[in-house]
Amino acid sequence: MIIATVEPWVEAPLKRYVDEARARLALVLHPSGQVLAQAGFTRAVDVMTACALAAAVHATAAELGRRVDGRPFSGLHHSGAGKQLYLAPVVTARGAYVCLTVFDQESSLGLVRMFFAELCRDLAEAAPAAPQVRGPALAINFEQELHANLTALFAGSKREAAGGFVL
Repeated sequence: MIIATVEPWVEAPLKRYVDEARARLALVLHPSGQVLAQAGFTRAVDVMTACALAAAVHATAAELGRRVDGRPFSGLHHSGAGKQLYLAPVVTARGAYVCLTVFDQESSLGLVRMFFAELCRDLAEAAPAAPQVRGPALAINFEQELHANLTALFAGSKREAAGGFVL
């Protein structure tokens, strides 16, 4: 099965999960829809479409859960005629992610949920600490920081007689 990751720490836990749960497709994505890792997809357009739909379903279910029950719905399962899907959150030191798993009759919801719990533990252990986030640019410092960045960017450029930059 083809497995591709944006972050290397996700690859081994995802591969183990897909193999043990006998999943056909799997995605680990940011709740905004950005893919972190995928298994089983052969076309990029399918990955992008699945990420967008999974993020939308996850956000919708979370908000519906808050309105109905006071807490987000999680661990969504849909059983189709030939394939089933399981959509659930994964929490790591780097933040929350969403995992979409597609499986067929070779697996079961019980197997997927059991190995999903292991995937959550494995990803939580493998995730590096969250990167230090810089504060937002303030209007007070904006011009100074912009000038400093432009100066650094064009430091090696030659100036034209008119005062512009020659790249």
